[in-house]
Amino acid sequence: MSRKLFGTDGVRGRANSHPMTAEMALRLGAAAGRFFRRDGRNRHRVVIGKDTRLSGYMLENALTAGLTSTGMNVLLLGPVPTPAVGYLTRSMRADLGIMISASHNPAEDNGIKFFGPDGFKLSDHAETEIEAIVEGQIDPAQPRNIGRAKRIDDGRGRYVEYAKTTFPAGQRLDGLKVVVDCANGAAYRAAPEVLWELGADVIPLGVEPDGFNINDGVGSTHPGACAAAVLEHGAHLGISLDGDADRVVIIDETGRLADGDQIMALLAARWAAQGRLKGDALVATVMSNLGLEHFLQGRGLRLERTRVGDRYVVERMREAGFNLGGEQSGHIVMTDYATTGDGLIAAMQFLAAMSDTGMKASQLASQFDPVPQLLKNVRYAAGADPLSVDAVRAVIADAELRLAGSGRVLIRKSGTEPLIRVMAEAEDETVLHEVVDGIVAAVEQAA
Repeated sequence: MSRKLFGTDGVRGRANSHPMTAEMALRLGAAAGRFFRRDGRNRHRVVIGKDTRLSGYMLENALTAGLTSTGMNVLLLGPVPTPAVGYLTRSMRADLGIMISASHNPAEDNGIKFFGPDGFKLSDHAETEIEAIVEGQIDPAQPRNIGRAKRIDDGRGRYVEYAKTTFPAGQRLDGLKVVVDCANGAAYRAAPEVLWELGADVIPLGVEPDGFNINDGVGSTHPGACAAAVLEHGAHLGISLDGDADRVVIIDETGRLADGDQIMALLAARWAAQGRLKGDALVATVMSNLGLEHFLQGRGLRLERTRVGDRYVVERMREAGFNLGGEQSGHIVMTDYATTGDGLIAAMQFLAAMSDTGMKASQLASQFDPVPQLLKNVRYAAGADPLSVDAVRAVIADAELRLAGSGRVLIRKSGTEPLIRVMAEAEDETVLHEVVDGIVAAVEQAA
């Protein structure tokens, strides 16, 4: 069946509009509960975390009602990073984990992400089955089998303690001044705690959530705030997380940004030198820069590309036994440590490189010269399909022919927003802008 609810990262939309309504959250909870309670037992449990959006309260309560109505016992974690939900689902022997978050989206949006008992995001197949249950008749549990709900007060503390274990034993961050921008999101307490407990002089930013200011002028989608704080305080490093802390960008001491590609390049080279990089390969999406591919090839390593979405990166990693992957946007997946992208733990790996080598952030954050890349987004109306218009297809075909052998074009629909993303890479920046602007103009006219 075709999927109507689930996108590339769970269910997402504007709060109090379909599908992000209390009614739909209740049905999703009940459907997920029915999916995981097929044997009829009453000892199933689910952990639920959330970020700091106001709508999180509404969705948390609705999900809890749906889940308990089908016999699931619910453990409420409160505001924690998305990777904490993956970790605690497995640690607490839960059958299901749920994160209520729209990640880097504005506060008006929200989302629901599902994790299986192994801590990894559910497969497309499992999500499709849950969606089929949502659309059908959901059988409630018998009165004596209704589930219970309980708040877990130390969920954040458990994750903080685990995150610290991923930093090299015996090493500390004494003497390092670190800006950590938590985007007024899920890691607003956990990230500063981890860094402070490891000895860093922490300058927190984006740690005053009010339900409306998540990702608002701060976080990895607005790294200028972190860069300004690094320069103002003379910090050695800036760590900029997104709203649910599953992605990160690094700001070096000069205020320059290192995206996910640069962070992955550093980790891949270090892990390969240490004999830790499984399969001598890094998994990334089609959005990653050609410069990263050339960097890896120069070291005898491979770049395996997937479609966009960290779930597809993880699927490929698990299929082939790779342990490092991610996205240019800053999702860094290290299956030795986490089941999904973890911005904080990725930043700690960067800090470990600084500690091991004694090098400045600026020396580590620029591993390769990226091929000039340009990305523009075009918003389109619901129900429209600009990419099916002949005139748009013709412009895209001409662009591909023009860049053949010297660059590439990538056009795709966002899996979380009504956007068409137009991306191209080319050594000649004049040609690059001409190609992207031409495609954008054609798509805008069709949209």
